[in-house]
Amino acid sequence: MVATIAIVGRPNVGKSTLFNRMIGHRKAIVHDRPGVTRDRNYDTFTWDNRLLVLVDTGGFEPEGEGLLGAMRAQVHAAMDEADVLVFVLDRKTGLTPPDQLAAEILRTCGKPVIMAVNKVDHPVHEDELGEFWTLGFGEPRALSAEHGRGLHGLMEAVLEHLPDVEPEEPFEVNAPLAPEGADEDAPEVDPNTPRELRVAILGRPNIGKSTLANRLLGEDRHLVHDAPGTTMDAVDSNFEAHGQAWRIVDTAGIRRKARIDDKVEGFAVSRAIRVIERCHMVLLMLDGTQPPSTQDARLANLAVERGRSVIVLLNRWDIVRPMPERNALVVEDELQQAFPHLTWAPRLYISALTGKGCHRILPKALEVFEQFNRRISTPDLNRLLREIEHINPPPQRHNHPVRIHYCTQIRVRPPTFAFYCNSPEGMKTPYRRYLANTIRDRYGFEGTPLRVHIKAKRKSGDQP
Repeated sequence: MVATIAIVGRPNVGKSTLFNRMIGHRKAIVHDRPGVTRDRNYDTFTWDNRLLVLVDTGGFEPEGEGLLGAMRAQVHAAMDEADVLVFVLDRKTGLTPPDQLAAEILRTCGKPVIMAVNKVDHPVHEDELGEFWTLGFGEPRALSAEHGRGLHGLMEAVLEHLPDVEPEEPFEVNAPLAPEGADEDAPEVDPNTPRELRVAILGRPNIGKSTLANRLLGEDRHLVHDAPGTTMDAVDSNFEAHGQAWRIVDTAGIRRKARIDDKVEGFAVSRAIRVIERCHMVLLMLDGTQPPSTQDARLANLAVERGRSVIVLLNRWDIVRPMPERNALVVEDELQQAFPHLTWAPRLYISALTGKGCHRILPKALEVFEQFNRRISTPDLNRLLREIEHINPPPQRHNHPVRIHYCTQIRVRPPTFAFYCNSPEGMKTPYRRYLANTIRDRYGFEGTPLRVHIKAKRKSGDQP
């Protein structure tokens, strides 16, 4: 059994800083502005050879409706599933009325509560903790989440309230994807299906990404609200379905750079872009009620440039169906014009709100990943190459023929092919595109970009 620890407290007391400190890396966005964290943010870490799940929560506002009420519901959900609660307070502001209201709720939840007073950066500040005894949670634990001071004592108190279990090995990290610019001839990772298939949900703000994440998870784990920009950070969620372990990453909505005038939003967007690089696949969400925008095309380019497989999701199809002027043929024509470079990506028409068509997403993702991870044998590729040269030979360069000697697949994730020829400079972009399209016509590769490298044929005695 893996125990769960939830970090709770009012806004801007340092919960995300403590979360990052405990897991050992900067995952949650940290900023002086209150309310940056809104969703439940999960991660695992080991302490004393024990695997633990840590949950970062949004600022706990005992009162308030709308977005504040939705955030409060997320905090209550985290409290319900946690084994121990770490109640974080702020030494600099002292005990406030919102802290006292939060304490009243925590006293009735029936879970062990460890009180941690943050921003105690020096031993002389410990004399200021007397007022926190009045909350009735026992000894206030002096803590500096930013510097790590007092973390060991806090974890000792937490472990005292956790059930005794055998020590567990930490969860193994999946084999990494091929990094950009890596040597194509280097040994690659095991191409078998990973223990965890990582999928990023990408799209513009207020497009329904969090609603879709909740639909796939089967629970309201991600905060959903009508206000654009509700999701500020990339939030990972793990689950199992169709015999496969999944990690769904809900990202912040990405607007055009010119419209981003907020430092926190800019940081959230950069975090969303980095999420693409650590995932196998991107679910690109579009609004089916309107034509794709230039920003949608930019997001598609982000995924393609980073070599990730893509599934295009046309959301809000329940609203589109009654529209006489819009149907699948009209939308397909719009997609052809907006995404000429993404014709290989499958399209699914869904409604994240009602669940219409969402049952097809995960099976299609498994099919796409199989293509993303597919390898074609060298003899098959060279037989295809001979056909290509017979139908459409390479163009000449300076009145000299360009000869392709052989080709081979050098990587998967994404499938990458190397063509060795006598004059790489003569293989211009149109012919490279022709080679990739011909491979796709023969072997499929639905949902995955293909990369084509042109290399000079090695001569006898050359070093590899």
